[in-house]
Amino acid sequence: MVDVDTLDREHTLSTAVRRYEELRTRDSLAAPDDPAGPRPLTRAEALELLALGEVVARKAGQGRQLTIRTARAAGASWAEVGQALGTSRQSAWEAHRRWIDGQVAQHGTVGAVGFDEADAAAARALAGRAADRPRAAAPARTAASPRGAGPVDGGERR
Repeated sequence: MVDVDTLDREHTLSTAVRRYEELRTRDSLAAPDDPAGPRPLTRAEALELLALGEVVARKAGQGRQLTIRTARAAGASWAEVGQALGTSRQSAWEAHRRWIDGQVAQHGTVGAVGFDEADAAAARALAGRAADRPRAAAPARTAASPRGAGPVDGGERR
């Protein structure tokens, strides 16, 4: 049986997308009555495709929040962040604050890194209020940083 958490640990964003696209393409082209065409997905492959969709969404979401931190550290306002995301500044800010709270909740959990209190304070200071422009702050942590988030893309997690 496919386990989404196992796939999440085994794949980077790019490898998950590559496998997802491979299965999705085969699924869309398969015709059960055409023995010469691509074969339909097996039950295990269909479940893998579902799980990979979740892995891609998780990794893309994590990357989005890390990029928001980068944009804020570079001086972007919440209105600019919201525009880039196709939402309001308030919605972008609220989603980012929920992400920070989620990172705090993960801290100390087996298999997760999360934010300790110092990381959380720095992230909240950088986030400011929805109407704020960012103050000069320490650079946002990247996906390769030892805390805050695992690899979003790039290095393998195996």
